[in-house]
Amino acid sequence: MTRALILGGTADASLLAAEIARARIDAVYSYGGRTRAPADQPLPTRIGGFGGVSGLADYIRRERITYVIDATHPFAAEMSRHAVEASAETGTPLIALERAPWTRVPGDNWIEVHDVNAAVAALPEAAAKVFLAIGRQHIAPFATKPQHAYTLRFVDPPEAPLPFAADVVVSRGPFTLEGELEMMRTRGIAWIVARNSGGDGARAKIDAARMLGLPVIMIARPRLPERVRVESVAEIMQWLGHRACLGA
Repeated sequence: MTRALILGGTADASLLAAEIARARIDAVYSYGGRTRAPADQPLPTRIGGFGGVSGLADYIRRERITYVIDATHPFAAEMSRHAVEASAETGTPLIALERAPWTRVPGDNWIEVHDVNAAVAALPEAAAKVFLAIGRQHIAPFATKPQHAYTLRFVDPPEAPLPFAADVVVSRGPFTLEGELEMMRTRGIAWIVARNSGGDGARAKIDAARMLGLPVIMIARPRLPERVRVESVAEIMQWLGHRACLGA
């Protein structure tokens, strides 16, 4: 019996869910719960955390999960680490669907840093208009540089007060190059802070920054435990089909 658990929340995970549904593979799609109105999926869906490694391991056993697919955001490091540990504890095959990171091309003006605190330090001391394209859970450290005029973009309106005054844009991607150029020009954006998420859905802001000659403070991906990793839905389907044929 094949029963897959998709740890999702990304556009790639939605594409995978659609392909798995078409193949009529028994699977559950799991949202972490950060987005209040997540996109509908063609699979049975659960929302919320598991309760750490032990909770995820218990879920895998209870639901008789035979394969775990980590299709979370490249910066969802805690969930990815939990998936590695819970899969090892339960002896469940694990694979990660992880888009390739962006790479610098001619014309890019990147300042590459290791984490959010380093990104804060890399911002200038003089007041500037800054687009923080990093997700709401990572913005608090920027309160140490309140002189800047920040623009934030969220999928949902913020429920709690922000740690600093900001222009909040509520919108769901993917975003177009034309739209990103317009947003940056109308708001007078001078700096961009981004995480190296990779993929096409969020790349438009990086291309727009290059066209406008804007500096981008690029936060590197967190280090994760060693695991099987692929970059396409087709490779995931091949992995599932190969193991199903073997009766693993």
